[in-house]
Amino acid sequence: MRESLSFIYKEQKELSTLCGISALLGWDQMTYMPAMGAQARSEQSAIISKLVHEKIISDEFWKHLENLSKPINFNTLANKDKIVVNRLKKDVEKARKVPTDFVERASKVTTLAYPAWQEAREKSNFLIFSTHLKKIIDLEKEYCEYINLPGPKYNSLLDDYEEGMTVEKLNREFCYLESQLVDILEKIKSSEIYKKQKSIDKKFNAEDQKKLCDVVFNKLLLTKDKVRLDVSTHPFTTSIGYDDVRITTNFERENPLFSFFSTVHEAGHALYELGMPRDEFKDTVISDSPSLGLQESQSRFWENMIARNKYFWKFFYPIFIKTSSNKFIDSDIHSWYRYVNQVKPSPIRVEADELTYCLHIILRFELENKLIDDKININELPEVWNEKIKEMLDITPKNDAEGVLQDMHWSGGSFGYFPTYSIGTIYASQLFKKLIEENENIFYEIEKADFSYILSWLRQHVHNFGRIMTADEIIKKVCGEGLNSKVFVNYIKNKYFELYEV
Repeated sequence: MRESLSFIYKEQKELSTLCGISALLGWDQMTYMPAMGAQARSEQSAIISKLVHEKIISDEFWKHLENLSKPINFNTLANKDKIVVNRLKKDVEKARKVPTDFVERASKVTTLAYPAWQEAREKSNFLIFSTHLKKIIDLEKEYCEYINLPGPKYNSLLDDYEEGMTVEKLNREFCYLESQLVDILEKIKSSEIYKKQKSIDKKFNAEDQKKLCDVVFNKLLLTKDKVRLDVSTHPFTTSIGYDDVRITTNFERENPLFSFFSTVHEAGHALYELGMPRDEFKDTVISDSPSLGLQESQSRFWENMIARNKYFWKFFYPIFIKTSSNKFIDSDIHSWYRYVNQVKPSPIRVEADELTYCLHIILRFELENKLIDDKININELPEVWNEKIKEMLDITPKNDAEGVLQDMHWSGGSFGYFPTYSIGTIYASQLFKKLIEENENIFYEIEKADFSYILSWLRQHVHNFGRIMTADEIIKKVCGEGLNSKVFVNYIKNKYFELYEV
């Protein structure tokens, strides 16, 4: 038994290292890699993916896990080892359903698809990307056949990102959420404040935007000896190692709020990554987020509940004024707070206001289901996309870049990923509600930009668990209930009905 324990911990350490190498290759591709390096990078990434998968599904690994899982052996294990074995066996069982050649093929296809998506987006031409997307969707369908969870095919994709979540559960939550958000939006659009609202045109150059991002980076308790902030087409976060987390933002827009909120959003991910269990669970399957929904809850928590809070701007508004060289001469903190939270339906998800953001996710959830179930084909996608967003937000994208090509996720084969943005948004509202209940002074601390208590609270209630429990179990433990869209809807109503005097 000692031999089996030693083996599974050694393998997990090596897998952790290989995954860090893979993450570094991906980070480099999306930041500094020369465009012509894509072909070689696809081969490099494919080899790493193959090595990782072969290790996970090896008969020797499985033999040791089965040995440790026998009741006579399992019952004598330390509690820590029981947790690791249970979690690891479940992961390996799932991985063993997928052939190594499939993993290698998928890695090559998606590595080549990313630069094709970049070119298609730049030229606003879906056809450049469509052949790659067709290959990816075929791979996703093939993957569903291997995993073969009960119910719709999409369940097999969704489970990879949000364990235990199903299409049935999400349809119920999203149906309620969509109807409520559309209704709230209509009420707000009929208000006099909405009809009279104007955009505040504050343009910052990239250098000044970077100054603002550096300030919030430091205030959110990130340090540059553990976290890098760089630039990419689409902001993202990746963890290379325990004290090596990379986040990116984008300064191509002159409006400083995009880069600023992107930095806060990615900082939320980075704080979670830095808070993963170490000590006895270091380099094990437990030292990770249990779901992307919970992972996303951390970024949405900091971006929306904290950085869009009126108390937050009592500290940061003067910093924006100082950085802006008198660009704020015609505004005050109250009008700026309204602007920061302005409801203004946009065709672009990453530019969406807090109220309409989840509608963008529901759109993608519906389209992904239809693509996997062959209810629409690739060529129909831009048109169906435009029809649905028109129905939800009364907006028609000007071109493919504003519509179907705006996100990079499909180029990476991330079908089933998008719903976690809304799941995370709902979780964030539930965590925020609980935080306020436990600490009535929290707004005073936000006003001082002292986030130490908030981070400590999240460490204790979310980060420290890693994968000891599922996301659903963690949220139930902290909030007393699982995913509940009603909490988010109430949060939105309270905030935006006050802002728009509805």
